[in-house]
Amino acid sequence: DQTIRIWDTNTGECERILKGHTINVTSIAWSPDSQRMVSGSVDQTIRIWDTNTGECERILKGHTINVTSIAWSPDSQRMVSGSVDQTIRIW
Repeated sequence: DQTIRIWDTNTGECERILKGHTINVTSIAWSPDSQRMVSGSVDQTIRIWDTNTGECERILKGHTINVTSIAWSPDSQRMVSGSVDQTIRIW
C-alpha cells in the first residue's frame, strides 16, 4: 500500500503511518542516531523521514529503476542506495 508503518513492539499498536511513495516500498533503514528513517521504493525515489514528526524531509532522485537497498553511515550523515539499474549511489 506504499506506506511505512512504525509499530510499538510492546503493545502491538501502530504508532505512525508514513505516506509518500507512489509504488511499493522495498527497503527502509533507521539512522544510527534514531532521528531519521530512509526508505527506497519501486517508484525510483528515496525518502528521508523525521521519525519524531513522521514528515518527509527530502526526496532523493537518481536511480532509473527500483531502489532495492539502503544503509546509513555510522555518523548518520550519509547513506548508500542500491538499485535494479545496477548502480550504487552515495548520498
